[in-house]
Amino acid sequence: MKFVLLSLLFSLSLLCRAHEGGNYEYSELLASVKPGDKATLLMVHFGTTHDDTRELTIDAINAKAQAAFPELKFKEAYTSRIVIRRLKQRGIEKPTPLEALLQLRSEGYTHVIVQSTNIIEGVEMESLRRDVESVLPFFKEIRVGTPLLYSTVDAEKVVEILGSRLAASAGEGKKGTKEHFVLVGHGTYTPATAVYSQIDYMLKAVGRTNFHVGTIEGYPTFETMLAQLKAGKAKSVTLVPFMFVASDHAKNDIVGEWKEALEKEGFTVRTRLEGLGQVSEIQEIFIEHIRFGLKHRIRDIMSKKAAYAAGKDPESQI
Repeated sequence: MKFVLLSLLFSLSLLCRAHEGGNYEYSELLASVKPGDKATLLMVHFGTTHDDTRELTIDAINAKAQAAFPELKFKEAYTSRIVIRRLKQRGIEKPTPLEALLQLRSEGYTHVIVQSTNIIEGVEMESLRRDVESVLPFFKEIRVGTPLLYSTVDAEKVVEILGSRLAASAGEGKKGTKEHFVLVGHGTYTPATAVYSQIDYMLKAVGRTNFHVGTIEGYPTFETMLAQLKAGKAKSVTLVPFMFVASDHAKNDIVGEWKEALEKEGFTVRTRLEGLGQVSEIQEIFIEHIRFGLKHRIRDIMSKKAAYAAGKDPESQI
């Protein structure tokens, strides 16, 4: 019995470190739900006005989340005010995260797990966390799940999923010109844009030298991606959205500007308009983040520093 318990604690310790870099501690959210309390899952999406990609991505992961956590009330919110406004003009109402949280409070919900479908810890996650902080006094506990690419383990999973999936679609290993793939992300002006370079590096580190990453509004840029294509003597290129939904940016920037610019450089260019949210294995990473969030809470950095100052090791308390 003692050996089983030690093995369990060791496994939990590894899970904390591997999944979120050791910044979380084990804590069951639902274990603190008392009679009269109510728990809910709030899924947060940037949103889209394109019905075709929404059904394949946002609606698909919403359905998967509801099936995975039937014990939780389900609610969704959109963060893009432009998308919300345009949908409202079509008679479709989507709340912002703050509106959704206030509505949940009015309905008596006390415990909330919030999970977004953001790709990186960028400005959209910053905005979401600020909304959550503003309503913390109204709830007993709110936890915010991490975006797709939060930990090194997350990034390694995505690299493996996309590398294998795209290579298989091109018939890698067959004779002929080797296809080059360009993953096109949205990008950001914050340091979080470095995650895209990390993905590019990881792809090449596992031998996917024909895979490249570029961003529309961050780094790597179109120019840095183009330099890699030329250095690799690429002739045939497939552009793939590195975004949750394949909507405006995919249909305008990727199919339009990027494809045209590469063709002017002499490349044969194809597009594969498949959002990350369409990939079942990617959806499952988000579901794992919800599951992790239900069983772990983030450590307060000041509490950790106080423990270190007192000569204690907070890592040993996992």
